[in-house]
Amino acid sequence: MAMSAGCGKTPTLTSGTKTMTVAGKQRQYTLRVPENYDKSKPYRLVFGFHWYGATMADVATGQSVQRNVWDYYGLRRLANESTIFVAPQGLDNGWANPNGDDVTFVDQMIKTIESDLCVNEKLRFAMGFSYGGFMSHQLACVRASVFRAVTVLSGGGPSGLSTTCKDPIAYMIVFGISDRIDGGRAARDQYVKINGCTAQNAPEPAKGSLTHIKTEYKGCKEGYPVTWIAFDGGHIAAPQDGKSGDSGTNSFSPGETWKFFTQFT
Repeated sequence: MAMSAGCGKTPTLTSGTKTMTVAGKQRQYTLRVPENYDKSKPYRLVFGFHWYGATMADVATGQSVQRNVWDYYGLRRLANESTIFVAPQGLDNGWANPNGDDVTFVDQMIKTIESDLCVNEKLRFAMGFSYGGFMSHQLACVRASVFRAVTVLSGGGPSGLSTTCKDPIAYMIVFGISDRIDGGRAARDQYVKINGCTAQNAPEPAKGSLTHIKTEYKGCKEGYPVTWIAFDGGHIAAPQDGKSGDSGTNSFSPGETWKFFTQFT
């Protein structure tokens, strides 16, 4: 365990919207601190990145799918006050990362949060849907030593799959078979290779089955698993079995993501 500088301090940061300056631009993020926060307890830190055209409020409240059920992609209710959550706001509601500013923004958020709050520095995680998934993949590429694991929901990797993606990181990706699934497969296969897993033709559900199939790759470097979940559906964030469309209550992705993240202790 690596305890952050904020451990033992009486915090000044509280839940709510925060503002900082990054590369001359004002940036914002929504912070959610556990209600029973204990300054001597190192917490898990989870970043939730919004999709294109959305906002940090969509992630922090879950209002786009189901308010107070889908907040932080459905993880907050599963965390039971065990985790610090962050929902950053992208420039122009996206994550184009101009001049690396979005990655710098993440670096600054981590520094600010961990200097004030008690975080286990070995338990940082990132996830997001669509463009937010793309941003999570970017962080996997350039901050593999900072984040323990990422989950990508229906998001691909950098165009052409960036050569900066070299270091192993625990990686889970969820993708619909009626979406641009080739991009998802390519992102998955990149980390199958980086993490030293055994390549395989992962099964995928048939169209019309309204099911999902989970593949946990074998042979990966210890501590660096790769999980692929293909579902019968399109470009949605909260897929469910048995019905089409999003469901905050019935989606399998929060439970699978939480299980993936919490295997690391």
